[in-house]
Amino acid sequence: MTLTDPSLLEDLFTHEVDGRSAQFVRPADTDLPNWGVYEGSDFLGMLYSDQSGGVTGWRLGQSHERHDVLDDAVRALRRPRSWPRERAQVSDWARRLLADESLTAVDVETTGLNEPWAVQIAATDKSGTVLFDSYVNPQARIEPDAIAVHKITPEKVADAPTFGELLPSLTTALRGRTCVAYNLPFDKGCLERELERHSSAQAAARWLGGCRWHDAMEPYAVWKGLWSVKRGRYRAQKLGGPHTAVEDCRFLLARVRDMASSDRPPGG
Repeated sequence: MTLTDPSLLEDLFTHEVDGRSAQFVRPADTDLPNWGVYEGSDFLGMLYSDQSGGVTGWRLGQSHERHDVLDDAVRALRRPRSWPRERAQVSDWARRLLADESLTAVDVETTGLNEPWAVQIAATDKSGTVLFDSYVNPQARIEPDAIAVHKITPEKVADAPTFGELLPSLTTALRGRTCVAYNLPFDKGCLERELERHSSAQAAARWLGGCRWHDAMEPYAVWKGLWSVKRGRYRAQKLGGPHTAVEDCRFLLARVRDMASSDRPPGG
């Protein structure tokens, strides 16, 4: 059985998503690729095969919400009843951010995932105008897996300034501003390590305290509303940027604008 071609799916089948089985039942009065989805005796809702735009997807019953992947459509059906309220709260949060004239998107590309150093730092204002953008000589090895993602090689940053050399201009760009990042603990943690290497933990805390920080990753997961029964929370979503720091800032701002628009369907 293939899940990528709905025409080949059976009238009755079971599919496991996030460690829990969902039962799919085609209504007896149709041979169309439509299924009722159940967990035990609980009816989750209807899913309809959607071929719009020539691409196979799945549409939730009684809505226009569409998902490219069957698993995500099931996760959408599993949302807790609190989701509309939680999503409205996220939209309010995003609108408050966008109303802040000092809003700044920050992105840090790094040497890797574990105890990383910066290889590129960028910041843009809420319109996407660049406030800061520079490669950084990390004075450390760049992991091959990181290079595969952001394409920043040792040769590209060999003659770049060090973090300490960039710190005055970075401070000017960010001081006193409201900063938003995607997966804030990672980017802010990298900046903290750089600041501590340059000066001290106390100085790092003072510098970071000069900005108001927000993380868009968890709100975006709530806004998308794909519930993982295995994790007991909404699934984190990829930002979708090209992994160049400036463009990732702009992608992040686009996601914040999406969240501010509470009427926009989260699927697709």
